[in-house]
Amino acid sequence: MAEAQLCGLQDEFTCSLCLDTLTDPVSIPCGHSFCLKCLTDCWDQSQVYRCPQCRHTLITRPDLHRNSVLNEAVKKLKKPRLSPHSSLNYASPGDVKCDACTERNLRAVKSCLNCMISFCQNHLQPHFEISAWKVHNLVDPDGNLKFKLCAKHQKSLEAFCKTDGTCVCVMCVATEHESHKIVELETETGEKQKQLGVTMSEIRRRLEETENKLKETRRAMEQMKTFSSRCVLPPDGDSLSFTVTADFSSEDLRKELSCLTKSVEKVSQWDIKTWSPSGHEAPIFVLQPPEPQSREEFLQYFFPLTLDINTAHIELHLSEENKKVTSKWTEAEYPDHPDRFDCQCQVLCREALTGTRSYWEVECTGESLRIGVAYKGLNRKGEGWECSLGNNDKSWSLRCFNSQYSVCHNNKETEIDAPYSPRIGVFLDWPAGSLSFYSVSHTMTLLHRFNTSFTEPLYPGFKVGPDCSVTIGQLSPCDH
Repeated sequence: MAEAQLCGLQDEFTCSLCLDTLTDPVSIPCGHSFCLKCLTDCWDQSQVYRCPQCRHTLITRPDLHRNSVLNEAVKKLKKPRLSPHSSLNYASPGDVKCDACTERNLRAVKSCLNCMISFCQNHLQPHFEISAWKVHNLVDPDGNLKFKLCAKHQKSLEAFCKTDGTCVCVMCVATEHESHKIVELETETGEKQKQLGVTMSEIRRRLEETENKLKETRRAMEQMKTFSSRCVLPPDGDSLSFTVTADFSSEDLRKELSCLTKSVEKVSQWDIKTWSPSGHEAPIFVLQPPEPQSREEFLQYFFPLTLDINTAHIELHLSEENKKVTSKWTEAEYPDHPDRFDCQCQVLCREALTGTRSYWEVECTGESLRIGVAYKGLNRKGEGWECSLGNNDKSWSLRCFNSQYSVCHNNKETEIDAPYSPRIGVFLDWPAGSLSFYSVSHTMTLLHRFNTSFTEPLYPGFKVGPDCSVTIGQLSPCDH
């Protein structure tokens, strides 16, 4: 009876990392369960320990122990069962048919990679009773078994050639792939599942960020809609009248009017600038607030940044919750990723900046590094200098070399005569097309300002030379 109840719960016993039935299941404090190996590999790649499913963050990495009760339930789920009502298991269109049935074909429950045929529950039983067949490799019903045979030698595809990126049989290994790098199919499958887990985690993170931005937008829209009901322009346009809701006191109204008056006075000091996305579209008129002067004014636009481990070169080591990057001669064990820089010692941040003003600060050590921003399309692969920040038309950077400054864009470098400072402030005014670099001390000293028209979101990034480091500043309570 208990086994029958488990039949419909396959999804509940599936690991969300490898998308397969749980193996050595472990449970974590938030209640979700994963394969022991999948969760261990996931946490080994990160310095922050989160549940891959609900993103719940754990303060410390817990010891993982197999959930015995859940493990027994999974064993019962995997155990093959003979159906007392075989007439209900006839193969339907789309089902994999049993190849051993002589009359009407029943629905297959397993395929054997040794026999290269599929079996219903009744005909599968000998595989659990005959010693020679117990070692056969059984998989979920597969209607494409013929594609698991080598087209040339008609033998099982039991290995994977990493050199050619294809599955091969033992005859292929001995003849055409003798000098190639060969691994077992299970090994390659494990690597692909691991990469899939990393990709799915990144997708979940991006979905979470998108949902948070959507909630913030909805909240802002609701606040504006409350405000619009309190201030109404009469039809004749002679004067302003104010409609006060029942739960809105006169004192609240005075406070809001005072804030509104200050905002209007501040906006009146702004500049009106035009911006056109392309030469064929009508210009957009933008109210541009004055350029910040003091550090306190810059910090009003402070934007927290986090380094993206999937872009970091293997000689760059991230620490302090991905707020610091250090260049070392040793290579970090990062998984392969299409966004990773493979030659230039560079790393980008996860956050995309667009449509607003943003400010951030970095603390630098060492004699060779670059601080800048780049479009997502910046080339990540190859030894050419076109991948470097500032040496292409997709990025802008401030270069610090031997305590001297220069700025770079589109492979054009301009030297700057200014005293060196270990703390650099970056102010991005995306709508105005302005990117400014400041030396930060007791005053803000402008080092250089790029003026252009940005057409895509920008990602802050850093190029770090040997024995150098960059630490992204965080907003402390005293900075508010």
